[in-house]
Amino acid sequence: MENIFKKRLSEELKAKSMTRQDLADLIDVTAEMVTQYLTTKKLPSLETFAKICKALDVSADYMLGLKD
Repeated sequence: MENIFKKRLSEELKAKSMTRQDLADLIDVTAEMVTQYLTTKKLPSLETFAKICKALDVSADYMLGLKD
């Protein structure tokens, strides 16, 4: 699940032409934290995960790899 989340987060950022800073501003974290979500084993809190889904306009099921 971790790798699917990272892959989909990266894909959605590219698809929406968003930078890490753009997303960070929308979800109230630092750009460094977004980088950690993309490159380390760090996963967002449930609250931050919900904000990511809303900011990217995708479902939680999609981000978790439960749906395509």
